[in-house]
Amino acid sequence: MTKKWWHGKVAYQIYPKSFNDTTGSGIGDLKGITEKLDYLKELGVDIIWISPCYCSPFADQGYDISDYYNIDPVFGNMDDMDELLAQAKKRDMYILMDLVVNHCSDEHEWFKKALADPDGEYGKYFYIEEGKDGKEPNNWGSAFSGPAWKYDEKTDMYYLHLFSVKQPDLNWVNPKVRKEVFDMMTRWCEKGIDGFRMDVISLISKPEGFPDAKVVGLYGDMNICANGPKVHDYLKEMNEKVLSKFDIMTVGETAGVTLDEAKKYANSDGSELNMVFQF
Repeated sequence: MTKKWWHGKVAYQIYPKSFNDTTGSGIGDLKGITEKLDYLKELGVDIIWISPCYCSPFADQGYDISDYYNIDPVFGNMDDMDELLAQAKKRDMYILMDLVVNHCSDEHEWFKKALADPDGEYGKYFYIEEGKDGKEPNNWGSAFSGPAWKYDEKTDMYYLHLFSVKQPDLNWVNPKVRKEVFDMMTRWCEKGIDGFRMDVISLISKPEGFPDAKVVGLYGDMNICANGPKVHDYLKEMNEKVLSKFDIMTVGETAGVTLDEAKKYANSDGSELNMVFQF
């Protein structure tokens, strides 16, 4: 195996809201991370994984993203991000961003347009389905309790959310969705980030036909969506279109993945991700 820059390095996660506040607002910010780089370096930190700092209504602590291209004002702005990247590089430190693309926020423009016209272009960015026998399309439960489908009165349809009702799942079957994601990733790589920690990346490919799942408690187990039929195709495409073009590090959060399955995500030929962690 060829040694990569990230081999033997120490990574440290920063949740920006509670890390270091430089404005007196009571909320940590990007300038606060920059201010502590020397301290982190002294501790032996090489790689900093920053939890989501994109624009968000914070229904799920920033993991509900309403704009992938901008920094939420509570954390500062893009100039602050550029300064953080520049100062990290001066210290031979590396910055990883959270990649949250199984779902976005219901306040994202894509989803607003989807509900306004479910049969239109953006309606196909999500899973918006008719009910079955007056109920949800299937029995899947969400990770945050309750069914994984939310009824929308205006459209008389349901949309899929494996997590919060404010986190509609993106439809990766749609090549336009994949292009949107890959373009966004490319933009961040070009900006100078050093990699991605990929949130619940094992869930991006749903079972065809939305079959009911084995009931666990009150609802069908959402882990039926783990290791879906196209997940490795999508990650290979991601690797081809983005990851292979930059010298970056990737870590997949792969809920519901066995050790044998994990080897497919972080395979030795480097066609998908560098590494994964599972629960």
